Amino acid sequence: MSTTNNDFDALSLRVSTVFSPAAPINLQELFAGRMEQLNKIADVINQRGQHAIVFGERGVGKTSLANIITAIFRQGNFYTVKVNCDSSDNYESTWRKVFAQIKISKKDFSMVFGKNPQVELFDITEHYSILTPENIRQILITLSEQAALLIVLDEFDRINDQISKTMLADTIKTLSDESINVTLTLVGVADSVDELIDQHQSIERALVQIQMPRMSQSELNEIFDKGLPKLGMTIDDNAKNRISHLSQGLPHYTHLMGLHSARQALLEKTKNISLNHVKKAIEKSLSEAQESIQRGYHKAIMSPQRDNIFKEVLLACALAKSDNLGYFAPADVREPLRKIKNKSYEIASFARHLYDFCEAVRGPILQRTGKRRGFRYRFINPLMQPYVTMQGFATGLLSEDFLS
Repeated sequence: MSTTNNDFDALSLRVSTVFSPAAPINLQELFAGRMEQLNKIADVINQRGQHAIVFGERGVGKTSLANIITAIFRQGNFYTVKVNCDSSDNYESTWRKVFAQIKISKKDFSMVFGKNPQVELFDITEHYSILTPENIRQILITLSEQAALLIVLDEFDRINDQISKTMLADTIKTLSDESINVTLTLVGVADSVDELIDQHQSIERALVQIQMPRMSQSELNEIFDKGLPKLGMTIDDNAKNRISHLSQGLPHYTHLMGLHSARQALLEKTKNISLNHVKKAIEKSLSEAQESIQRGYHKAIMSPQRDNIFKEVLLACALAKSDNLGYFAPADVREPLRKIKNKSYEIASFARHLYDFCEAVRGPILQRTGKRRGFRYRFINPLMQPYVTMQGFATGLLSEDFLS
């Protein structure tokens, strides 16, 4: 039976159930890649006395990983809790968030798994005017006698209070030393690892550090391999590779371009996504990028001088080889700049551009670290990097050969 216009319209509405650029993944069946990190976290959870901190750049999918690991262990014999930290949180408020999600029966003080609206619940913290590390230790011991606990603190790095971080480090050490059947998994950016360990060097042996690098091209391709069959759609290999290449390891852009590519194909009454659909999706993705990204890009490249190369240098920065934390050296900018301009440049000819990109006059759009003659740079907002690359492709600075 042929597909009608109404069928295509209905399918277009379902595309966002597969591609979700604005929200983390919650369904295991749509979660792509990251088996190495999942296995490492599983090993930590299954070994008493061990805890984990998952770290990486913003936008690499840490929250999605936290959602999936929580869902996986919820299906087992674990009582799982995941809370989101924010800048107003401290040690006590974070733990109150945790305990608010643990349901305790008022009748027999047993832990309630799943949803049971008929059970009258008891607030385990109601008798504590304040929550100290010792209070929390006692509560966790009591709870862990009924079931193993997995507690995930997402966006841990948003807690600004240093005293709270020290107290949390103390709690991790206590849980580890006493082998309490509770696993804490902290999720944050790389800087939060150093801050936590600096507070308590002795927790380093109990806190397994799990880095979330940017996703590989094959992992990004898996997003299509898992999602499109649910829509009854397919994608040409060159179209899939173009999207994963431009995404530069960040799943947000794979989902964003996947969303618009699929809808463009359906608009043209086909269930197969081609490279032409991707090209149109790039234009759509650029126009619908976050306003702060668009403003930041234009502020960085604007100049009254017609022969300026701010746009080209910024694009070369986006294409420069970087380390696992996104940092690159000025020397890494030379080769992509040569390819973009078809001309060789010495570092001195664009050093001022790099300096300006780190100042308010042009953003700042880059972050600088290190000392003079040893500076390294990275994009302050990782989502800016693929946007710059997509702009390079859309404006013709990047050729088809460059992206193949």
